[in-house]
Amino acid sequence: MENFTPLLKKLLQQAGCHFVRPGKGDHEIWSNLATGKQFVVDGAIKSRHTANAVLKQAGLPKAF
Repeated sequence: MENFTPLLKKLLQQAGCHFVRPGKGDHEIWSNLATGKQFVVDGAIKSRHTANAVLKQAGLPKAF
């Protein structure tokens, strides 16, 4: 299965989001400066639906 996390992180950085702190396990807390929203990024996202859900939480459009 494909791991969507590296591409997702690249898209988030291009949109102005940044890493805030580590979370539990392989999770990370990220923030979107434009919207002020914080959201969780898993270290191994295997589903495009989950990757799109993270983008939605960040206030960004679907990409997968």
